[in-house]
Amino acid sequence: MALHAADDGALFVRMNAMRWQRLWSCAAPVCLFVVTLSGCGTPGAPQPPSLNLPEPATDLSAIRAGNQVSLSWTVPKKSTDKLILKDSVTVRVCRQETKGTCVDAGTELLAPGADATWNETLSPSLNQGAPRTLTYFVELKNRNGRSAGLSNSAVVLAGVPPSPVIGLRIEMRKQGAVLQWIPNDEAAPVRLQRKLLTPPATKPKEGLATPPPEPVKQDLLIENVMQGQALDKSIHFGETYEYRAQRIRRVTFDGKTLELAGELSQPVQIEAADVFPPAVPAGLVAVVTRGENGAETAIDLSWEPDTEPDIAGYRVYRREDDAVWERISPAEPVVGPAFHDVHVQAGHTYSYTVSAIDQGGHESARSAETQETVPTS
Repeated sequence: MALHAADDGALFVRMNAMRWQRLWSCAAPVCLFVVTLSGCGTPGAPQPPSLNLPEPATDLSAIRAGNQVSLSWTVPKKSTDKLILKDSVTVRVCRQETKGTCVDAGTELLAPGADATWNETLSPSLNQGAPRTLTYFVELKNRNGRSAGLSNSAVVLAGVPPSPVIGLRIEMRKQGAVLQWIPNDEAAPVRLQRKLLTPPATKPKEGLATPPPEPVKQDLLIENVMQGQALDKSIHFGETYEYRAQRIRRVTFDGKTLELAGELSQPVQIEAADVFPPAVPAGLVAVVTRGENGAETAIDLSWEPDTEPDIAGYRVYRREDDAVWERISPAEPVVGPAFHDVHVQAGHTYSYTVSAIDQGGHESARSAETQETVPTS
């Protein structure tokens, strides 16, 4: 009986081993397949779709002149997901008076990347009363009307503006452009907006000795306005300029100084042509000189130099008694403020005068006369 029991036990062990081997050989590919599937082919977490929201504008600026407000900004080219915008962008403009609600002021449909401008005429309520802040924003929306928020703020002042500049006129003088207007009792400073209408066609080469180019637009602020005129000395001959004028009032809010600007005047233009002669030479003196041993008697002339930048030289004139004036200097202008007259005779009295010549060939009036007599011995 013991032998039969042992044999039965061994047989049981062999049968179980064979069964597990069959199960493993069947299940192994399945397990291997499952491991391979979970290790290589499982997709990552799903990404949300792009909302295609335009980036908010960051360079909004505002200017008020009289009852007109002008905004300018750049429409972004990309969305908040840094994707290139392909569709036009709807722009909502709103304004906020002091701390109130931002009220809709208008809409525009603009291309991505566009340099945008927007203008409005202020209502009578905003064009009256004491100065107060008026803040503008723009909001860029996608085709579904959604946005990523408002732009930066741009602030102007509401309220009664200064009176306009009336009767602006201009004339050219040697010292520069003289602008005049009808003065009034308002002490507000006057701003002159100057525009160069003849900018250079090409950019000058940069170098140590090259002066910076003249700006195309430049503002000149006139504080003393009671005389109703100003002199612009910074213009250049040969150029054409346009001027407009407006009064401004300075107001301080929260420690910041803002300008309330009046209406711009009608433009005036002037061609800065140099048709003006140089200044008349001064200080002319004549002195008889002799060479060694009394030879080569002459009369030396000298005068004060002309300091104008376009001076080319001088002309010297002489006469005896009441004779006609005769130019005794060469055809080319005398460069320095001196002249040596060797064509003189003993016992004769000569009168002299000089004039200045500029680079454009304009001749000044003649100087005061001076006389000198050549001694006989």
